[in-house]
Amino acid sequence: MSKEKEIFVIGHKNPDTDSICSAIAYAYFKNQLSGKNCYRAKRAGEVNTETQYVLDKFGMDAPEYVDNVRNQVKDSGLKEAERVSRDMSVKKAWELLSSKRESTLTVVNDNDGLEGLMTIGDIAKSIMDVSGGRALADAKTSYSNIVETLKAEVLAGDIENKTATGKVIVAAANPDLMEESIEAGDMVIMGDRYESQLCAIEMQAACLIISIGCEVSPSILQLAEEKNCIILRTAYDTFITARLLNQSIPIGYFMIRNNLTYFRTDDYTEDIRGIMAKMRYRDYPVLDSEGRLVGMMTRHSLLEMDKKKVILVDHNEIGQAVDGLHEAEIEEIIDHHKLGFVETIRPIMFRNQPVGCTATIIYMMFKENKIEIPEKIAGLMCSAIISDTLLYRSPTCTAIDKIAAEELAAIAGIETEAHAKAMFTAGSNLSQKTSEEILYQDFKKFKSGDISYGVGQISSMDHDELAGIIDRMTEFMEKVRPETGLNMLFFMLTDILEESTMLLCVGPDALSKVAEYSGCPVQGNVVMMEGVVSRKKQVVPTLMQAFQS
Repeated sequence: MSKEKEIFVIGHKNPDTDSICSAIAYAYFKNQLSGKNCYRAKRAGEVNTETQYVLDKFGMDAPEYVDNVRNQVKDSGLKEAERVSRDMSVKKAWELLSSKRESTLTVVNDNDGLEGLMTIGDIAKSIMDVSGGRALADAKTSYSNIVETLKAEVLAGDIENKTATGKVIVAAANPDLMEESIEAGDMVIMGDRYESQLCAIEMQAACLIISIGCEVSPSILQLAEEKNCIILRTAYDTFITARLLNQSIPIGYFMIRNNLTYFRTDDYTEDIRGIMAKMRYRDYPVLDSEGRLVGMMTRHSLLEMDKKKVILVDHNEIGQAVDGLHEAEIEEIIDHHKLGFVETIRPIMFRNQPVGCTATIIYMMFKENKIEIPEKIAGLMCSAIISDTLLYRSPTCTAIDKIAAEELAAIAGIETEAHAKAMFTAGSNLSQKTSEEILYQDFKKFKSGDISYGVGQISSMDHDELAGIIDRMTEFMEKVRPETGLNMLFFMLTDILEESTMLLCVGPDALSKVAEYSGCPVQGNVVMMEGVVSRKKQVVPTLMQAFQS
């Protein structure tokens, strides 16, 4: 049975509470709707302290982090590798490849580590290239291989853990001439001639191979045992025996062991296409991170590989999405922001509603499909709505947001005011965070014409805490702006209780453009924006219009 294809449910980079909690909630919803557990919540960035508080509060783990959704070798349908030992005979290797209709054997050690490759071409080359009588000895061919290849029986001697020594000769001459050609340790192929058998043993041959199934006298067998000479008998004639002997050589002697072309499971398929096009091998070994053989990749499996499937929640702009989205297949989008520039290859389910939080949309989908919301999931979704609407203070908040949050709070057994205060306190606590952590805790990139800019936001119920980081955040933003590649950086210090924002502006003309268009007062490099708490509905539209005017 084939493995169910995983579908990632994932929010934007630098995820906020809505992005993380909605991914978890929607993955649960889809699994309940489909009856299969193939939807997986993921995240494209670090979990901030507010979100971590929420996860801990309801006993939920953070989704697994993914830095990109590019296709990797492990995502392809790898073919099972034909694993063999380096001691396998050439003949047996040929029989295995023929029976399996394969072209390549992978030679592995006891730990499944790749030692080499043996192809049909290598087998043909081994048969054509082997010459001279010492090939079996040079290859340290085991007697067990020889017995197996010749389908021989052992009449005398012990072959356990022994390998061929000396050269191979055919005893076609009379005994007098044989004495001149046989040396100690040689392997001699012969028939049933008693004198020749006796001569070979006396000359300290290591092995006699008796062809055509000839009988061997008891006296010869006894002498062979005394002289530690192995006697094998095969039904093949002398010609066939001599021809087959070289096929008993272990494939480790011929296998390709240097400059092997292989891939790792984590290699990206786009990166290996060029290698496969250039090398044009039929099969490529695939190893895991520890060097163990996993399987074989073919050009066919690369062509047939499915793209990773993703569902985007809480965003629909490519600049905010996980890296490698262009190589993935978008299944659905659930969002409450303005339309961005994500393209799909086919029509998809795209639900975009003007509410204050993605979790509110997911709440409505639970209701529409009459699916019960578990206590923990309700707690996450309620927290997301509280976070995105600043407990109903944001202008993005709608009546349905508040209804949803209060009903979810009842399911989760929490009181919204107290929970919001605990969340926002955990999320601010700015004295314990670096400038980098503060800026990128909730940071999104935008583009208006030729101007690219980033807008971060942090919310707190303590005005003095926000005012206390203005200088260090301004200095940090001026330092890192050139590294970001953005024309301008903005950072919203949002006071939840006063429902106002101090907007830090860094970059050429950033302060003057915003101040001129918004008409808000300026203090230093800060635009003081009364009644402004929403990045989506108040700050970003102001910036876009200022740059376009």
